[in-house]
Amino acid sequence: MRTHPPGLSRRHLISSAFALAAAVPGLALAADAYANSTWRKVTPDEWRKRLPPMSYAVMREEGTERPGTSPLLGEHRKGAFVCLGCALPLFKSDTKYDSGTGWPSFFRAIPGAIDTKTDSTLGMRRTEYHCAQCLSHQGHVFNDGPAPTGLRYCNNGVALKFVPA
Repeated sequence: MRTHPPGLSRRHLISSAFALAAAVPGLALAADAYANSTWRKVTPDEWRKRLPPMSYAVMREEGTERPGTSPLLGEHRKGAFVCLGCALPLFKSDTKYDSGTGWPSFFRAIPGAIDTKTDSTLGMRRTEYHCAQCLSHQGHVFNDGPAPTGLRYCNNGVALKFVPA
């Protein structure tokens, strides 16, 4: 029994899907590398015990910290910015820049460290991103960043921890 259009092989359909995923940023068709992460089994009560209240509100309830309040805005040492929830490295320090928005901003995430989804909560379509390992909300990515990517990963500082090199 044929399950695909005549003239198209399963191989062609799969290769076309992967080509589409590579061409469209944020479209993930590949297997989730962190699907079996123990961090995904942490309960809301356990997260409340592990995280400060503001971090919990941002990371687990998709809240936003007030702009200009993060001590990480002034962090300029060499190192990595990691997820506060699970310590997965998300951004290298050499990708951080001052966007003038009041939140730590980066022009490139570490490959495989974040996943994205569409966020329409404020009556507009934005791309939300979260830690790929523990699914904690981090911020939103916009297409108004500097070269070489043109992206601005606008991150909540309370969702990150800096680890010096």
